[in-house]
Amino acid sequence: VCVIRLSAIGDCCHTLPVVRTLQAAWPGVRITWIIGRTEYGLLSGADGIEFITFDKAAPARSLREIRRALAGREFPVLLHMHASMRANLVSLQVRARRRIGFDRARARDWQWLFTRERIPATPGQHVMDGLFGFAEYLGVTERVVRWDFAIPAADGTLARELAAGTRPLCVISPCSSQRFRNYRNWSIANYVAVAAHLIERHGARIVITGGPTALEREYGAAIAAGLGGRATNLVGRTSLKQLFAILEVADVLLCPDSGPAHMATAAGIPVVGLYATSNRHRTGPYFSQDLVADAYPEAVRREFGKDPDALRWGERVRNPAAMDLIAVPDVIARLEQALARGGVAAGPGGGGH
Repeated sequence: VCVIRLSAIGDCCHTLPVVRTLQAAWPGVRITWIIGRTEYGLLSGADGIEFITFDKAAPARSLREIRRALAGREFPVLLHMHASMRANLVSLQVRARRRIGFDRARARDWQWLFTRERIPATPGQHVMDGLFGFAEYLGVTERVVRWDFAIPAADGTLARELAAGTRPLCVISPCSSQRFRNYRNWSIANYVAVAAHLIERHGARIVITGGPTALEREYGAAIAAGLGGRATNLVGRTSLKQLFAILEVADVLLCPDSGPAHMATAAGIPVVGLYATSNRHRTGPYFSQDLVADAYPEAVRREFGKDPDALRWGERVRNPAAMDLIAVPDVIARLEQALARGGVAAGPGGGGH
């Protein structure tokens, strides 16, 4: 089986349980997964999967390399699990007898032209449930919800140091990916207020994480400064595997709609998600829906004058002021709930991390 799911980090996290489900149902099946180079940084070494990477920074070269890697091979099944033009071009490099993609409504960027079969349309689904639709289309209905990322011991060194002690370890990943009109980031002042509460009420150890972009570095430095040096700022200083190892030993993650929310779900810890411009029921942390500080319904009413049910599923609010609707007291209440709860269960289908 060939799987195409190039990005993003959260969506690749959602895809791994689907792959594990197919492997459990079909012992001996060989899986080839074409994945983005960044996302491969987290998935590399996962047992029983052949990975072929695509580098979006060098698309033409990557397409040639994929074509060479697959020369002379034909797959019984291609699962085209990424509706984008970039993924469509990748799919042209794969010879397969069955080419399965999303239903017409979800087959963005003309994906339906690049497949011969389509999974059934199922409205109102979480992204991970939608990806499981590919396994169900193939007759596999018993889910194996398992994340078994291969984390080398060296990548867990920092996490083991942070895990020392009895005070709660609270991770803040303050920024989402920077894309055009993608307004998901809460204010620095709000993060400082919430983190100060965790420190003063629980003696919490605060760890700030994020990527190397200028905005993320700005957020990390400003939050740390606002806390008077009472936080560990790791923004731009961890790989994805190191971040996952930290999440495994943490007590809670606070973040907007972003990849770390789904990494933390895979790590088995509660996630307090900050959602106002996207629908938590579609992209929220899968096992922490009750912990989401959810201003999306109010943001939708202000932006469109309608309730969310009247809009297209997954409609985004493109207003930079929407995240201001999330109130600090609500987030603090969710964090208190998360700390009281501890680890999260695996949910339907069993499994764990």
